[in-house]
This record gives sequence, C-alpha cells and structure tokens, in this order.
Amino acid sequence: MSSIREALEQRERETLAPQAAKSAESRGRLTSEPEDDVRPAFQHDRDRIIHSKAFRRLKHKTQVFFAPEGDHYRTRLTHTLEVSQIARTIAKVLRLHEELTESIALGHDLGHTPFGHAGERVLDSLVPGGFRHYEQSLRVVDVLENDGKGLNLTWEVRDGIGRHSKGKEGSPVGLDPAKRSATLEGQIMRVADLIAYVNHDIDDAVRAGVLNASDLPRDAVEVLGKTSSARIARMVKDVVTETQGGGLTEIRMSDTVLSATLRMRAFLFEAVYENEVATAEFKKATGILGGLWEKVRERPAGLLDERIVASEGLDVAARDFLAGMSDRFAVSLYERLFIPKPWVGPMAWSQL
Repeated sequence: MSSIREALEQRERETLAPQAAKSAESRGRLTSEPEDDVRPAFQHDRDRIIHSKAFRRLKHKTQVFFAPEGDHYRTRLTHTLEVSQIARTIAKVLRLHEELTESIALGHDLGHTPFGHAGERVLDSLVPGGFRHYEQSLRVVDVLENDGKGLNLTWEVRDGIGRHSKGKEGSPVGLDPAKRSATLEGQIMRVADLIAYVNHDIDDAVRAGVLNASDLPRDAVEVLGKTSSARIARMVKDVVTETQGGGLTEIRMSDTVLSATLRMRAFLFEAVYENEVATAEFKKATGILGGLWEKVRERPAGLLDERIVASEGLDVAARDFLAGMSDRFAVSLYERLFIPKPWVGPMAWSQL
C-alpha cells in the first residue's frame, strides 16, 4: 500500500510540466534520512524553513527603511512573503513545482544582515574574505539552524538559495547556464525577487516621502505601468509568456520589459538605496556593527558559539553572530556593551 507522500509524488508526475523538478527525483539531502509519510521532499523543506528561528527573525530585519514607525513599511519578512507569492504565481502558470519555488523564496534571505544592504556592506568590509548574504543563507540552513545540525534541505532548494543574488548590476535572466540555478524553479526565484523589491520599494519610498510617483523614469513607466499592481502584473505576464514561448528551456523576459525593469532598478539605487536622507540612519550601522565586531572577538565567552570558535575560528563565529542579529537585537546589544548605565544608589526610607 503506497503512502500519502507516494500518492502526492505520483500526482506531481501526472500534472506538472515535463521540465518541472519532481520531489521523487530530487538529488537528495546532505545527510540521508527517512522520507516523511505525508510530505514530499520539497514540501517538507518549505515547512522546515517556516519553522526555523532565522525565518522568524526576518520580521525585525530591515528591507529599506530602518525601524520605520509606520505600520505598512516592508521588513525583510514581508519582502520574503511577497517574493514567495509572485514566484508561486509564475510557477503555477508554467506548471512547475510550486512548493520547491516557495521553499527557495522563503529561504533566500535567511542569512541577510541587520540594517539591510548597508549592514551587508559593513560585514563585507570586516569579515576576512568578504561577506555575501546568499552564502550565509546556505550556511544558516546547512549548519547554524537546529542547534548546529542544520535543516538538511534538498539539493534543489539549496541550489536555488545559493544562486539567487543579482547585486546592483546583475540581470535576473539570460545568465550563462553554469551560473544560473539548475532548476526552472530556482530561476523563477531570481526573477520574482527583482519584481518584488523593485515595486514594493517604490511604494515604501513614496510613502516615506523620499520620492514622488512622478519622479519615476517615464520610459520605464510607459512600459511597465503607473502602479505597483500594474507593474507586477505586466512583469509576471511577460515572464510566463516569454518562458512558454521559449519551450520552458529557461526562465525568460522580453528585451522590452527586462530593459524597463533594470532601468527602474537603476533609478531606485540612485534615488532611494543610495539617497542620503533615506540612508542617514544606516551610516550609524557602520559604527554599531564595527563596534560589535571588535567587542565580540575581544570577549567571545558568553557571546559567541564556542563550538564554532573551536572548529572554525573566531572570525567565522563572529560573522555568524552578527549576520544573524535582527536590527533591534544589534542596537540593544550595542547599548549593553558600550553605553554606560546611570548609577542607581541605595533605595530606602533614609534616602527620602
């Protein structure tokens, strides 16, 4: 008698596109383990990521604006959820594996630093050999989570997480096959990430008064649309149409939409991500993370994981600790270690 999982795996073979990844055909995990009775491998991975501590910390990690006062600004967690929604929409239309796509999306930023990309730049300057958040995301799922045991995710999820980053100049499509994700689901994640942040960061920047909608590059707006909803719909439709037209050999975008999307991203870097007003508080991140880096390496006992210090060294342990912090944890620890507390003398009737 087949298990529920085996029935679901058979359903995948019957309903998904031939080019889709299949749970039963996964390249496996870092450490072999018994299959779940109910959940296929990629669904099991999705659940492990959602229940991880690193995933929960994303709610207090910056997306663009540091500790925003308004209720409606994105955090690293809400960014992740928007990426997941866009990625699943694309996967569903193309009849690709939705849970694999979702797993990659939910795990792609687990290793991101506090204070957004400013924090990443600071750690990159401090850590010997540099710092890249996608590599740290893999380290989180492979080593750091589950009390040092890792989440033991499938090869396909790990491949998608490790190949999602584009940087300031990188394209979401058209990569050399050796550099892009081996699965179409992983390639979707790379596109969905860009679609999500280009649009929600515009929305947040307008809400914050950093820019006006009229400031957006007119040529890009004419191609993509005047609202976030219209732009997302245009980009998603373009991705699925172009990918279907190409026979699902790789995830594609048309030259027109890709050019407009990259134009919009370039504008955001100039007007928002590198805007002195919007990033003024991030300059303080250099002092906070720099101070913490020196202090935890000076006094590792009680702060750093002794197992990592012993096996991989002080710098690695310090990198893991700082990268894993939420914004408010970093600020709180800095205050505890560096800000003198006022002396509180005896409190008794004789002091009145």
